[in-house]
Amino acid sequence: MDGKPLARIGAIVFVAVAITATVLELTREPEPQSGIVSAPASAGASNDDPARRELRRCQRLGEAATRDANCLAAWSENRQRFLGIEPER
Repeated sequence: MDGKPLARIGAIVFVAVAITATVLELTREPEPQSGIVSAPASAGASNDDPARRELRRCQRLGEAATRDANCLAAWSENRQRFLGIEPER
């Protein structure tokens, strides 16, 4: 048997398997959650943190926050805290 027909048969089988797997995945019922409930990022004690509130305010400002001195300071402090850099004194 020549290699060309064998390669075509292999390609056809591969495409058929790929299509079958796709159809099976798309028709599968979603699995129910196992009782795990994720809390929203803005809920809880994080709202009590003044730095977090300032960062949220800056987020709502959008592009205008790049010209707000308080936002620039909050971002700087957050970067330093995230990177573990001690503030210069």
